[in-house]
Amino acid sequence: MGAGRWGRDGQACPGGCGGCGGGGRGRGRRGAHGRSRELRTLASGIRRDHAAVLAALNTTLTSGAVEGNVTRIKLLKRQMYGRANFDLLRRRILLSP
Repeated sequence: MGAGRWGRDGQACPGGCGGCGGGGRGRGRRGAHGRSRELRTLASGIRRDHAAVLAALNTTLTSGAVEGNVTRIKLLKRQMYGRANFDLLRRRILLSP
């Protein structure tokens, strides 16, 4: 094996590319394998939540209406900041379309 295949800690690069410096963190830049750890973490998270991922992809229900109402309420709250008390804010939220 060439000298370029060894990282700082003396461990060979998992991909054996010969130039990334041991996982891509050797010289302060991302090498050939710098993103593979993040990709493995993402894949393991998807595998762990397999049932939830399938349910999200197979259902026709969304939380869009709820998210829209939350956005509307936050907008009204921002507009009324420092102008009125909670009772007026509540009334405006309930009466706005």
